[in-house]
Parts: sequence; C-alpha cells; structure tokens
Amino acid sequence: MNNVLAQRWLLSRRHFLRGLGTTMALPLLGAMTPLRSLAAEPAKPRRSVFVYIPNGVNGMTWQVTKPGRGFDLSPALRPLEKLRDEFTVFSGLHHPNGLGQAHVCADTWLTGAKIDAQSARQYHNTISCDQLMAEVASPHTRFASLELSISSGTGQPNNSTTLAFSRDGVPLPAEDNPRHIFNRLFGEEAGGVAARRLGLNRRRSVLDAVLDDAKSLRRELGTDDRSKLDEYLHSVRDVEQRTVRLDAWLDRPKPKVDGAPYQRNVSKDQAGEYYRTMFDLIVLALRTDMTRVVTYMNGSEGNGLAIPEIGITQSRHQLSHHGGDPEVLARLARSDAFLMQQFAYFLNKLRTELDGGEPLLDRTMVLFGSGMSYGHSHSNSNLPILLAGGRGLGLKHGQHIDYNQPGGDYKLNYDEWLSLCGKPRDEKARLSNLMLTMLQKMGVETERFVDSLRPISEIVA
Repeated sequence: MNNVLAQRWLLSRRHFLRGLGTTMALPLLGAMTPLRSLAAEPAKPRRSVFVYIPNGVNGMTWQVTKPGRGFDLSPALRPLEKLRDEFTVFSGLHHPNGLGQAHVCADTWLTGAKIDAQSARQYHNTISCDQLMAEVASPHTRFASLELSISSGTGQPNNSTTLAFSRDGVPLPAEDNPRHIFNRLFGEEAGGVAARRLGLNRRRSVLDAVLDDAKSLRRELGTDDRSKLDEYLHSVRDVEQRTVRLDAWLDRPKPKVDGAPYQRNVSKDQAGEYYRTMFDLIVLALRTDMTRVVTYMNGSEGNGLAIPEIGITQSRHQLSHHGGDPEVLARLARSDAFLMQQFAYFLNKLRTELDGGEPLLDRTMVLFGSGMSYGHSHSNSNLPILLAGGRGLGLKHGQHIDYNQPGGDYKLNYDEWLSLCGKPRDEKARLSNLMLTMLQKMGVETERFVDSLRPISEIVA
C-alpha cells in the first residue's frame, strides 16, 4: 500500500475516534503497568506538583547571595519568609541540552530533551518526569495526572503551553478554565453510570476495529510507514488503557465538594485572582486524592499575563526583553515578587490542609521555576529553581544550595547576573539531578533521568 493510502487510513481512524470524544494526545494513565486493584493502596500517598514561570527572572532581585542555612531571602523571595523552613533554593542548575535554546524552555523543563529548534529537523521530545511519576501513582487515583496552564491545549512545537509529555514525546493538552477543570474533576456526566458505561463499551468496539485493521495494513507497508503506524497504534493502546481505567472507576462516586467558587467566570485580567483560583483547584484535587501529579504553567514563553492590579500592563515576555533598562527591570522585579506572593498563598494552603493528621505539604513535593534565566538573550544557565514540601517523603529544607559560587560573595550588579546566566559555573549542576531525587521519592524505581549524575543528597533527610 502506498503512503497516500496509509495516511488516509490513519486520518480516517483519527476522525472516527474523535467522533467518540477520544483524543490521541493523552497521558499514559497506567499504560506501562497493569491496572492494579483500586484497593491496593499504599500506606500514605506521595504527590508532586510542578509550577512553571516563563521568561526567567530579574536575577538582581531574585539571586540569594549566601549559601547554606540562615541565608537572607532576596527581595523576590521575601513573600516566602514565613515558609523558609519548607523549601530549598537552588542556584546554578541547568539542563545541558537546553543551553543555547530559546523558546523551547517549557518544552524541555521536565524532559531535559535535546530539541534542535534552530534547524529543519523534526521536533521530537521525550517523556517528562511528571509522567514517570504518574505511571506509579495512577493506579490509586481517578486521574493519573492533571495538566493546567495559562493557555489551553498544547501550543505548538518549540513554544509549548503544557509541561507534560508522554513516553512518545507527545504533548498532553492542558486546561486553563477553572470551571471546566472543576467539572472534569468533580462533575457528574449526563445519563449517569449506565450511559457512561455504554459509551465506554462503544469506544472499546471502535478500538478493537482499529487494531484489527492495523494488523492487516501493517503487512503491506514499508519500513518507514510501519514505524509511523506503530507510533500511532501506541497512542491507540493508550486510549484503550484509559478506557479500562475509566470503567474501573465508574462505580466509585466522586467526592462531594463545594463547586460554587469555580462556576463563575474568573478573568485573566485579574491575574492574582486567576492564579489563586487555579492553585485552589490544585489543592482541592490533591486533598480529595483525585490525582497525585499536577503540572501548572502560569505562563508560557509567549504568553505571560500582565498584572494590572499592580500597574504592570506589559506581558511577562515583553518585560523579559528589557535590554538592561532599569525601569523595565524594576517592573520585572515587581512581577517576580507578585508571582511569589501567589506561590506563597499556594504553599500556605498546602500547609494548612491536613492529610491524615499531617499537613498536605508534607506529602507533596512542589517544584517551582523556569527553563530560562536571563530572558533578554534567552540564557539557560543558573535557572531560578526552588523545591518545597515533601518532609514526609524524606526531604529536608531551609537552605540555599549554590553551585555557582559555593562561598557566596555575589556583587549582584547587572554584569555579574548576566555572567551567571551564561556558561554554567558547574557542569555537574544539572536540573535532572533534582528531578531524579524527586522521582525516587515518588517511588519511581530508577537510577537515572536523562543526563542526571546522582540524586541531590543535601536535601535528603
């Protein structure tokens, strides 16, 4: 069979599946492990949240100058003062594969993949660490993972609006509307369980037909076409696993929670209210154990909200191209502090919500940061990164781990900041080391993630 016929076959099947409300860009949801009994629950849950800010920061007001414990929080981090024992600040981390890149920073923040955005090569990403976690946590929750963003969908290659990528490097679509997110998590479907099960059975029939046809088609294809078909069929099998999973949860009623705060229209024109509402939803999803893995982009490289409530009318992308202008840098610093205020709100919510008698934050690791450091020239070394929570998972905090200048002594002028964001001071200071540490604390059995060298022992209790 020639390429045209093969492409038509794949296209027709995609339309057929979409007609049943199925999408190919889905998380694995346990696809790599058998769906275990819903009763096979670990003693205590392990959770992870990833919060991304775009376009780097104003390093002169972000950079912490003293390593170790007892450090002074920088102006941007002062909103976290009352939480200082709950997080660790890192300086000097980088993704080796991300150096010299521009707007692929979000695409690779959780994957560490090498994406050559400057050439005509085909875009190809790899699995993100959150999805490795989801494979382990998914048998115990209704939703394997939750993808949230400032913009719904996946964006486009090299300028993603989602942080999550499947084992095939396929972006997993994110949601940006609080009402839609709440209804997906806690809403009841029209027609009840019987109607939903009928729809799932219909989907199974379609999937069976797709797989049967594919077996016949595969024998008539050349090597290249077989590879493309196999990639597509892997997505079909993901849908099959998702169908099995949904059916297994049908007879379990969803938690009853107050949805009134999420049924109103929360405008992005009021950035603070919008961010806090999204954080409230994350806390709600974790507290009710609907999921244990969440990614949240509170801005993409091309779309970071203006903050009119503090007089900032420019987008974060515009602020990042400051050219050293002191006035624009001052606005970027105010934007950084504002985002940290919202993040402090989130951590406080996690700390006050109890989970089996202990703070929800103790069983939740929260990674906050960006895939860019110096936005004006798209520099990717000395990434702004901090990790909070997870005491109950064996982490310890209240420190600044500095790979740039372990002895401190920062001048913190513009030239010094620019220098820190250029070539890494420590080639072994890899963001993948931190992600490997988190993966192991989530129960993922691995000794390596992408280009990691070792876990970060300084934060392990």
